[in-house]
Amino acid sequence: MKVLHIIPSISPVRGGPSRAVLEMVQALRHHGADATIVTTNDDGVALLDVPLREWTDYQGVPVQFFDRFSPKMNSIREFAFSSSLTFWLWQHLHEYDLLHIHAIFSYPSTVAMAIARQKQIPYIVRPLGQLCHWSLQQGQVKKQVYLNSIERENLQRAHALHFTSLAEQEEAAQVGLSAPSFVLPHGLRPPQLIPDARQKLHQQLGSPIEQPIILFLSRLHPKKGLPYLFSALSVCQTPLTFVLAGSGTAEHEAEVAEQVRSAGIDSCTHRVGQVAGKFKDLLLQGSDLFALTSHSENFGIAVLEALAAGTPVLTTPGVALSPLVAQERLGWVVELDSQAISQTLQTFLQHPETAEGMGDRARQIVCDRYSWEAVTSSLLEKYQAILSSPASVCSLSSMN
Repeated sequence: MKVLHIIPSISPVRGGPSRAVLEMVQALRHHGADATIVTTNDDGVALLDVPLREWTDYQGVPVQFFDRFSPKMNSIREFAFSSSLTFWLWQHLHEYDLLHIHAIFSYPSTVAMAIARQKQIPYIVRPLGQLCHWSLQQGQVKKQVYLNSIERENLQRAHALHFTSLAEQEEAAQVGLSAPSFVLPHGLRPPQLIPDARQKLHQQLGSPIEQPIILFLSRLHPKKGLPYLFSALSVCQTPLTFVLAGSGTAEHEAEVAEQVRSAGIDSCTHRVGQVAGKFKDLLLQGSDLFALTSHSENFGIAVLEALAAGTPVLTTPGVALSPLVAQERLGWVVELDSQAISQTLQTFLQHPETAEGMGDRARQIVCDRYSWEAVTSSLLEKYQAILSSPASVCSLSSMN
């Protein structure tokens, strides 16, 4: 089975979706599928320093990068236009059995769907939450025009839409698409546990050991609801250490810095930027509480990483993993409201025993339900269902 994954960017600055597609393809290859990636050299405002228009081993995955058009105007640059990618797709798509396309409203994804339709190659689309209500409200007029004039037909002709949560599937249903769909979450590789992680993290941060550590770790983006979290932290009566990990555009990072100052939490906040590897594992395992108070997350892979690390989470209903957190008692789900967040934080800080047992349950659940082994086996079944018979595609909608 030869499967091509297409995504506008796999840069770390693009957050969880970029990392997820790399891990997905790694897992598929481990299971014997001939899975590869084509993408652009997008790196936010910059460009990745990678070879172009040739197969490259990138984090253990065969990837071919194509040059992104990079004008000064942000909206055009973010569209990730690439003429060389277009030419390559026309020349080579027929060599693949199936395409798995990640993201919509972006040139690489849109052109891949259009060419696949022309060449009658089956394709799956993972919309990455861009059909959810909050996302569609951002730049609403432009997205509605794009959706109705170009993207709707691309999506309608997909052999399946791949959603990562039931909440994402239900929200997308309001768009009125008739293409079959299935729900399959991101997978995760459980981290290696770090002995005495909390003590080591306090030492690295230079913070008092008696102070609880609250961690935000995600891409810095307006949808993350950070002003609500900052406001809640500002009125907490218990001394604490707040770690703000992640990066975003230069403009938004400046806004976040001003929001921290305005909330008066500079003295307890450690801004550590984008993190990875051992330090990221230390942050996730050494913190006392992970907070992600987003307007909308079609999955929330950072929440899953925190749970895998055994750290309780505080999140909001817009995060698709919030039902899991609530049902399995792995933390707290509160409305996106500063007062509600503050009250929950204060309860946790004053009564840390309320989190007892959450970490062990969380690690076990993630291991059982969200390992790449389990997720990849299900994904390969869906691939095979599409390739074996067009009629079998209709059954995908019930394969959740």
